[in-house]
Amino acid sequence: MIRDRGSNFAAAFDAVLAGAGIRTVLCNVRTPRMNAFAERWIGGCRRELLDRTLIWDQAHLRQIMHQYETHHNQHRPHWSLDSAAPLKPLPELADLERYRVRRDTRPGGLINEYRLVA
Repeated sequence: MIRDRGSNFAAAFDAVLAGAGIRTVLCNVRTPRMNAFAERWIGGCRRELLDRTLIWDQAHLRQIMHQYETHHNQHRPHWSLDSAAPLKPLPELADLERYRVRRDTRPGGLINEYRLVA
């Protein structure tokens, strides 16, 4: 587990983790944004998926996490990429009057993806 050097983590906290077989790695000193990308992804995953889903078992969790990861990397728009998905190029502008829009639902209908159908 990667954690910061905050005073709220006592030595007993690390001892409990070590007892469970979890190795603790401390962040570098004076690097407050070191985990910003991971925290952003985890926070989005929690808010968009896990807070709204009842998880049945580990296999179910792995299945919906895989679907969310695919949605996040291949469909979800990212502000830093001018509303493009990370693994896709920017789409061509289209005249929506000539096309129909199709909606696909992802994990249990919680997330909707829209695409043009010719």
